[in-house]
Amino acid sequence: MISELTDFEPPGYLYQAVASDLTRRIRSGELPAHAPLPAEVDLARRYGVSLGTARHATRLLRERGLVVTIRSKGTYVVKRDEQPPICLWAAPNPRRSELG
Repeated sequence: MISELTDFEPPGYLYQAVASDLTRRIRSGELPAHAPLPAEVDLARRYGVSLGTARHATRLLRERGLVVTIRSKGTYVVKRDEQPPICLWAAPNPRRSELG
């Protein structure tokens, strides 16, 4: 529940408090690398917030590079030394150097 969050100080935004708690859980190893994040609807239920608030928190985690969302698969914790690609088409192509 939102009342259990340690760093929630009104009038802060709820999505920031949820994102901060999830960040803490990721950094502590409670949510390890490559582990799926709970579904947004489950996050909303767990923290007692709206689905929109849970989605906003998840988006904030993506922006911070802590998770990556794969459409129709879910949201996963990123390994700390990995950075998710900004866009897949700009990813390095090993064959590009062979082509000259």
